[in-house]
Amino acid sequence: MNRRTIVTVGLATLLAGCSTILPRGGERAEPVATTPTPQPTQALPTDETRHRVALLVPMSGQNGAVGQSIANATTMALLDTNASNLRITTYDTATGPEAAARRAVAEGNKLILGPLLGSNIPSVLSQARPANVPVISFSNDTNAAGPDVFIMGHIPEQSIMRTIQYVRGRGSQNFAIIAPDGEYGTRAEEAMRRAVATYGGTVVWTERFARGNTSIVSAAERLKAHGGYDTVLIADGARLAAQAAGVLKPGGEGGAQLLGVELWSGEGSVTRASALTGALFSAVSDNRYRRFVDSYEARFGSQPYRIATLGYDSVLLTLRVARDWRVGRTFPENALRGEDGFIGLDGAFRFRRGGLVERAFEVREVRNGSVAVVENAPSRF
Repeated sequence: MNRRTIVTVGLATLLAGCSTILPRGGERAEPVATTPTPQPTQALPTDETRHRVALLVPMSGQNGAVGQSIANATTMALLDTNASNLRITTYDTATGPEAAARRAVAEGNKLILGPLLGSNIPSVLSQARPANVPVISFSNDTNAAGPDVFIMGHIPEQSIMRTIQYVRGRGSQNFAIIAPDGEYGTRAEEAMRRAVATYGGTVVWTERFARGNTSIVSAAERLKAHGGYDTVLIADGARLAAQAAGVLKPGGEGGAQLLGVELWSGEGSVTRASALTGALFSAVSDNRYRRFVDSYEARFGSQPYRIATLGYDSVLLTLRVARDWRVGRTFPENALRGEDGFIGLDGAFRFRRGGLVERAFEVREVRNGSVAVVENAPSRF
């Protein structure tokens, strides 16, 4: 039998598991605290005053602890807001996303929060779309967005767009990029080209490299020999970026303006590499996240995964829409497309017409031993 857990106000369901996905900061999270798991119910009771919402995340297997952290965050949101008009039922996608979605639809849920993985979206949608149940996924798979599929995950391209907008205002003109082979590098390069086309400037050179060896150093050496740029985007995590920066700006002095990506957020190695001094990157604000971590640890005795904020914020937006959503009726998905958007733990966000989330990012600068915010994220759109 697929695991199914009903979450209501006053009931915090904590489930144990393991995962290979790392939390904020790169450290492996401690297992989420456990309590006895209630036996699955055979049928959901009739609801006349509460909206039925399904949470589809992995609750077992490789990513079980990540889904568990998201589920805990949705419980926190219900408790923190004293919500009495939502019933959130969790379905384990690790046992089959299509089967989980089929059960969620059959049991009367009018909205699906999840899945976590973009690869699971087609299976979930095969059951949700015929039933007119919209999907708000925690994935950042931009290709999966659609009229009834809302992508809520943090999209790397938006971070790059924000950073380039900022440095154009400071005079950057000629851009180069060092990016890894594969999908992430391709998306980063395309984002930089779109940003330069939007805000002005010229892309003068691109270097690609294979992850897992020293080829990023060779790419930086080739770029340095080419010249002709004043700004370089290094589209990888802080550890590899520091190797490239050591070639382009030894000791962090002179040379081009270096730019990073959202992967740098929370990475301690960013502040330990002198070559990255002065580098800029954009990310969602951590101001509310820090308070969330404290509250989560007090309730569950462990650190949440960074992505858990998406679970919390998905409940907040559902509650906002529920003001004008009658129980038992189809979820009013047009309410997600408002220009004003929503405010969550990760700041302001809204969904565009195509289903992609748009987020407000702050710009950060790496300084000696610290990271400082040099331009705040807008509080509203």
